[in-house]
Amino acid sequence: MENGISVYPGLDNTLEENLALIEYAHQCGIRRIFTSLHIPETDYSALKTELAEILRTARHYDMEVISDISPATMDLLGIQEFSPSAFRMLGISTLRLDYGFGLEEIAELTRNKQGIHIQLNASTITGHMLSALMELKANFHQIDALHNFYPRTGTGISEEFLVRKTLMLHKLGIKVGAFVPSQNRRRSPLRDGLPTMEDHRDEPTSLGARHLVALGIDSVFIADSLPSHEELDVVGELQDDLVVLQARLLTQNIFQHKLLRHTFTARPDEARDAIRATESRALLKEMDGIIQPDNTIVRPIGAITIDNKNYQRYMGELQILRTPQDADPRTNVAAIVDESEVNLLQYITPGRKFSFRFHE
Repeated sequence: MENGISVYPGLDNTLEENLALIEYAHQCGIRRIFTSLHIPETDYSALKTELAEILRTARHYDMEVISDISPATMDLLGIQEFSPSAFRMLGISTLRLDYGFGLEEIAELTRNKQGIHIQLNASTITGHMLSALMELKANFHQIDALHNFYPRTGTGISEEFLVRKTLMLHKLGIKVGAFVPSQNRRRSPLRDGLPTMEDHRDEPTSLGARHLVALGIDSVFIADSLPSHEELDVVGELQDDLVVLQARLLTQNIFQHKLLRHTFTARPDEARDAIRATESRALLKEMDGIIQPDNTIVRPIGAITIDNKNYQRYMGELQILRTPQDADPRTNVAAIVDESEVNLLQYITPGRKFSFRFHE
């Protein structure tokens, strides 16, 4: 996944803070930077002073810069005539078109020869608009999409709305990004977080980001001004179409520890009561390991279980429980998914990859 941060020159952070943010994000494997050049609260004199250095640093680290623009942006940047080449010369490689651009103009821009990508607003796009772009022979190879973020509490979109818009774009092969807020330093003036989904406004950044991946989002951006190193680490580790669950270890057994560090695939023949890992028994055989009975307790929803030697040929079977089950001396409870993460179990559908992050 090509995930991102957000940088707002002339707003909350000092230039030094923004440059340090870009450097650390690069170290985490984050390759994209979103910036908006028409936020009303921006100090535009500072923006003009800082933007060139921010773009230079982004070029140094080979990071894609996405600029949320409007026709007024040209005046701000001193561009005489709107053209992709002018933005390319500045170091802006993707233009997110919001207000003030007609469909014919957008279609024409997608055919530019400078390699500038055109980004659509995934939250406001409609089927009619996409059909019109097809009729106008837009170059869909140079189009992607990014959902809005919503500074005012109560205005973020729902999961159902995000999924519906994202699926519509995916059907045309358009990749889609979305935002999560930071819980470290929130952007002014409201400082209420900048989520795409309202559900994520006060959730840990890690959970919101992993939820977006579970929903099929292709790129996750932290929207707020100065995320923590921990938040950046998590976003840098996200993998495409992989559902990652935060969990707590309940065992000291070395073979169970080794098993739990793998990435698994949910079996295609979906069980009613549990998510079953396809690979776990074969992995245990490769380790030449024996699972002794250990912590064979009552199994709540979210219990991560591994069958022990008393289950004979099922030894090494790894499951995540969707429904509570009684204790069984043949099955160890090796870990448990955090209660706040149990909602993510619904996205581990047959054939989908999943793994675990454990508390230190």
